Amino acid sequence: MLTSMTGFGKAEVQFNGKSITVEVKSLNSKQLDLNMKTPMIYRDREYDIRNILASKLTRGKVDFYISYDDKKENSALPINAGIFKSYYEQILKISDDCKITISDEPIVQTILRLPDVLKIEKVEVTDEEWKVVFECINSALEKMLLFRQQEGKALEKDITERVRLIVELLDKIEPFEKQRLETVKAKLQESLKNLGKDIKVDNDRFEQELIYYLEKMDVTEEKVRLRNHCEYFINTVNEVLPVGRKLGFILQEMGREINTLGSKANQAEMQKIVVLMKDELEKIKEQSLNIL
Repeated sequence: MLTSMTGFGKAEVQFNGKSITVEVKSLNSKQLDLNMKTPMIYRDREYDIRNILASKLTRGKVDFYISYDDKKENSALPINAGIFKSYYEQILKISDDCKITISDEPIVQTILRLPDVLKIEKVEVTDEEWKVVFECINSALEKMLLFRQQEGKALEKDITERVRLIVELLDKIEPFEKQRLETVKAKLQESLKNLGKDIKVDNDRFEQELIYYLEKMDVTEEKVRLRNHCEYFINTVNEVLPVGRKLGFILQEMGREINTLGSKANQAEMQKIVVLMKDELEKIKEQSLNIL
């Protein structure tokens, strides 16, 4: 079953008056490109969080966010009265010495911005809270992985149908092959006749050269290889492990065979079929970029 690299997951939990929200979203990328934004209080375990994401997501451009709303922190921060008073007295003394006239309101606003005036206590995250945070992260990841699987099903249906369509188009080439060879043979014979009656042609040598020429135009090997590649592609889609890169390699081989068919076609109807096959192949390639 295929898994897409596109996904989104969100989870929320409540802990001790704190509302914690985790969001994870991802897009396609050749490697794991992880962008994390976490609040300062959760920075201590950022390495552990990163390891969890790397173990479950494997590939993709991933944006990870944690945010929280603590009602307890919404209350006003306590003011350190002693430090405030000391700053105030020093500012007044300097103002008197320098004969500067100032009003109280600007002084208060300035002092409140000075170091240590507001008492900011360092918040310690307990083991219980970390357990809740990691459960929330895992919940968001599970939702995103489910999203990826659903997207993968849609991708699988689309690309397998397109591969089968390439096989159907391949079958449509066969009726034109004999017609093409007979047409080429007739054109060569007509060209020889136009050279004039005085030109003598060794029919045995002509037949040998004709056989050699027609063998070079034969597309049997290309058809067999392309059919095998298509079958291998469908089988690979059903594998359990991430197969995005592997499918990309198979598509390259399919492209080579289709291009060779086009170069050997030398017939309008066959060329039209090859163009349709190339169109389907490009659509598959575009979709495969998003497969994990």
